[in-house]
Amino acid sequence: MTPADLNVVLLVGTGVLLIGVGAVRVSTGLGLPSLLLYLAIGLAIGEAGLGVDFTDADLTATLGSLALGVILAEGGLTTDWKVVRPVSRLALVLASLGVLVSVAVTTSLAYLLLDVDLRTAVLLGAVVSSTDAAAVFAVLRQMRILPRTRAVLEAESGFNDPPVIILVTLVVSDQWDSLNAGTVALGFLQQLVIGAVIGVLVAKVGRWVLTRTALPSTGLYPLSTMAFALLAYGIAGVAGGSPFLAVYVAALVLGNADLPHRTATRGFAEGLAWMAQIGLFVLLGLLAAPERLVDALVPALVVGVALTFVARPLSVVICSAPFRVPWREQAFMSWAGLRGAVPIVLATMPMSAGLDGAQRVFDVVFLLVVVFTLVQGPTLPWFADRTGVGAPSHTKELAIEFAPFEELKATMLSLDVPPGSRLAGVHVSELRLPGDAVLSLVMRDKVLFVPGPGTQLRTGDHLLIAAGDTHRAAAEERLREISRGGRLARWHAEDTARPSGPGAGTASERRGRTRPPGEEHRTGRPGEDAPHGSRATDPRRDALV
Repeated sequence: MTPADLNVVLLVGTGVLLIGVGAVRVSTGLGLPSLLLYLAIGLAIGEAGLGVDFTDADLTATLGSLALGVILAEGGLTTDWKVVRPVSRLALVLASLGVLVSVAVTTSLAYLLLDVDLRTAVLLGAVVSSTDAAAVFAVLRQMRILPRTRAVLEAESGFNDPPVIILVTLVVSDQWDSLNAGTVALGFLQQLVIGAVIGVLVAKVGRWVLTRTALPSTGLYPLSTMAFALLAYGIAGVAGGSPFLAVYVAALVLGNADLPHRTATRGFAEGLAWMAQIGLFVLLGLLAAPERLVDALVPALVVGVALTFVARPLSVVICSAPFRVPWREQAFMSWAGLRGAVPIVLATMPMSAGLDGAQRVFDVVFLLVVVFTLVQGPTLPWFADRTGVGAPSHTKELAIEFAPFEELKATMLSLDVPPGSRLAGVHVSELRLPGDAVLSLVMRDKVLFVPGPGTQLRTGDHLLIAAGDTHRAAAEERLREISRGGRLARWHAEDTARPSGPGAGTASERRGRTRPPGEEHRTGRPGEDAPHGSRATDPRRDALV
């Protein structure tokens, strides 16, 4: 490739990326999943549009697998385990037994209603039976629904890709004629166990390294976190495990660990995931040909109806029965089984293997995803209201970032007071931060000032809190308690174990730091809430500011 060719590729690539970013805004305004616009961009660039001839199924399958790894990593990093843990058993049952039920039902109906052989019917049933993480994350995170329902659907979409990928790999392999239930079950168990174990181990190593290393640049933390998640993907693939399960588990562990710059890491992962989605769907659109899709319409509708109205509801009902999930929630979960990139990427695997009828399988799956995403995506908010799983807006959880200072054995916490947080209105003296933690700086209306004991926090304030490593976790918990419960949160949990030594303060000084705000003069102007010289009454603040 010459430098001129490279310039053209870069020009086209960045142009498509920027158009894809703009498509997110358009899709949000129209209430359509963005993946449909990305597929349309690919079709427009392809043979029927600008005339780009792209037929490399092998390259699509390879790049698609890497893109799915990035998307799953972002899903794990942005998933709150505290929300997922109560519903993890249900999500795992849906991701395993539910997938098998969907495969069995869809395969049976495709074999009976379409003129296809058993192998093709199994492929059609398998590639469309897992919900798509990219589609589920993108659509559900724009909706206000019950946390339990969202957690089940997101966790299911993260966990159910590996079983389907393993099944499709076995079906397209040369082992098809010798497959039996024992072989399939053993392959499932081996890949899932190896993938899960590697994901956990790599995440633990990553957490140990990132929490004990002060990197020279803030931007290196998100990069390193994502690298550890994708490291699990690579190791699992080499070791014979499921790389998709490994990357999701590793990202889930890392995303819920106490890592530096968590908010920046999640933002970085989101950006990478959007780029992966744009590139993946455009590539899949390039691989499709509009003239072939016309012939695939009837089979796509047959398989889609069998999946959406029979297989998916049946799998949800069977898996939810032991957990006593309300029927309205079951109905929404059935309708929210969105398909997206995963089925189309899996449909490229038979093409790479050179199976007979593989092109038709790809066309059917491509059209199925487009049609049923177009039907299900825009109707999900209405369906959520009708089934009662819609949830009112709630106060945003307090997001606290921290940056370690390795040599000082201290940490600087950084947070904003979000709308609805009960930190707003609380005076600094009422925070009662544990140990050596101290509110050092406040930025309000772009003005930075040192707060006094009588400074009253406001919505939108940006706070910087210095804390020794031993008291950082307790300081974070205290701030979250006040954000949820207000100034009276744990009123009787006074800190009696302050460290001794220089800067610790005497008992009278500690009482002075927590005296009622009414005893101090406040002007209401930034930096003048406390009387002149009041900062000298706090020896900890003098030592740190």
